Amino acid sequence: MCGIFGFTTENAKNAGEVLIDGLSSLEYRGYDSAGIFTPESGAVKAVGPASHLKRKMPAGFFGRSGIAHLRWATHGEPTEENAHPHTDCEGEVWLVHNGIVENFKELKTKLAAAGHTFASQTDTEIIAHLVEEHLKTEPDFAKAAIAAINEIRGTYGIAMQYRADPSKIVVARMGSPVVIGIGEHERFVASDPSPILRHTRDVVYLEDGEVAILTPESHEIYKLHGAPVERAAERIEWDAAAAQRGGYEHFMLKEIMEEADAVRNTSLGRLIEKEGMVKLGGLESVEEKLKQVKRIILVACGTASYAALAGEYMIEEHARIPVEVDIASEFRYRTPVINDDTAVVAVSQSGETLDTLEAIREGKRRGALTLGIVNAVGSTIARETDAGVYLHAGPEISVASTKAYVSQLTALALFTLFLGRQRGVSIEEGRVIAEALKALPERIEEIYKRTKDIQRIAKKYADARDFLFIGRKYNLATAFEGALKLKETSYVHAEGCGAGEMKHGHLAMIDEHFPTVAIAPSDSVYEKTASNIQEIRTRKGPVIAIATDGNEEIKELANDVMYIPKTIDMLTPILAVVPLHLFAYYFARQKGINVDRPRNLAKSVTVE
Repeated sequence: MCGIFGFTTENAKNAGEVLIDGLSSLEYRGYDSAGIFTPESGAVKAVGPASHLKRKMPAGFFGRSGIAHLRWATHGEPTEENAHPHTDCEGEVWLVHNGIVENFKELKTKLAAAGHTFASQTDTEIIAHLVEEHLKTEPDFAKAAIAAINEIRGTYGIAMQYRADPSKIVVARMGSPVVIGIGEHERFVASDPSPILRHTRDVVYLEDGEVAILTPESHEIYKLHGAPVERAAERIEWDAAAAQRGGYEHFMLKEIMEEADAVRNTSLGRLIEKEGMVKLGGLESVEEKLKQVKRIILVACGTASYAALAGEYMIEEHARIPVEVDIASEFRYRTPVINDDTAVVAVSQSGETLDTLEAIREGKRRGALTLGIVNAVGSTIARETDAGVYLHAGPEISVASTKAYVSQLTALALFTLFLGRQRGVSIEEGRVIAEALKALPERIEEIYKRTKDIQRIAKKYADARDFLFIGRKYNLATAFEGALKLKETSYVHAEGCGAGEMKHGHLAMIDEHFPTVAIAPSDSVYEKTASNIQEIRTRKGPVIAIATDGNEEIKELANDVMYIPKTIDMLTPILAVVPLHLFAYYFARQKGINVDRPRNLAKSVTVE
């Protein structure tokens, strides 16, 4: 979950500025401390964001190479001692690391017996000492580093340097993303492309079990056992400006206001309205296999799992294929029943979520067709699945996922139509779905015009400490997503539940101080949801309703109403969630919370 960045160049550089700039663009991944190192100027560390580190950095922090790190603590508290980069006994080997060294205790015991002393509580530090130990018998830094890496068990993205060989950076990957940037007379390394794009758009992604040796003029990639790897560079089309706030106060608000474009871009070039079909180029290679699939397992974590839940309802109702949704962090520890007529589909914004990646790998080991629905082009899930669908939502910076969620829902709706037309959905039904999908961006833009009303409602309830979110059918997922967004951005207690489940426990919490957000569009289960709202009002619970334009009767049931335009049932979650995202944003702003970087959370969860 941490962020790594580094560079080596033949050009004169203000290393401090380059490294701080790189870290700043990675802060969305989460942080509690930061640090930088250059062979020429040494190391600086600080608790907190990159801006704290910048204040501590001495003048004249120059160099032609360096490594930097944002830490999100796993082993050891967030202190300067535990902040990266870490070094060996002599201060010669320095490294930054994202991941967990599972065998660090036994390695630390062995190194301590050999006379090594340690300055931190982290598992990362032992890697530097391992390299130091190997340098005693192998003077070549790269070979010593690779020998040390071969002793590690666990997950890692690593970048390391050696004072005696300052232009060289050794990087390695196992379960944690590493990207190499290729510039003119310079090379870069990072956890994702965002800090590299300030310098070059040409990148190479490392695969698991690979190491690379970077110099200003070259990058050599090897398997850990020594075999060389040839891999062409990829060109990233979006630039660093796409990841900037664009005049909005926060990335979260910017990204909510990009949800219409996210839906539009996910559907762009894929809808064939006249034929009631979609064209998904990423699935063409497995189209015949998909016709034979008898069961689908959707695996995801967090927000993506709620998109998958809505996708389950879509696929089963319209494509008539049995679907189950598994939280990826649990799936990998089950013994799932999978065979060659099963498709395991990963839903992930980053394409790097470790649990989701491991779920895909488990599915592949058991003979399933594996597919990915991801946003990040070139991500690990995108590369390791048999085929997939890219979201094209653009970079998402705020930790709280918003536009990627509506893009995932849109991609799952397209996937549903694709499967449905394979399996007997009529051209007429297909046209209805395709036309409704095409109309969604304009419908979302209508919701934006009501932002002031949503902001007013958020202000009205700003003192509430507890919320219940209820929904049915497709909007059960919306209830979970609305609750998640509110609690992760505002630190209040919020629960999602099926509206029909309230009598089984949740109703006990309701009183005049416990508001409920009821997702109640005019769909096939509206009457049932309206009855549940009445149960809450009878117990004096305040209700905020999400309702369809033209529904006036709901004003008699709910204290406040946020309206959405009409659409077909299966697409209501895409519209209903937009006011909930705006509500969460404005609610958090009432509390003065940095909504882009909620405490204790990170954007991409690449460790267990």
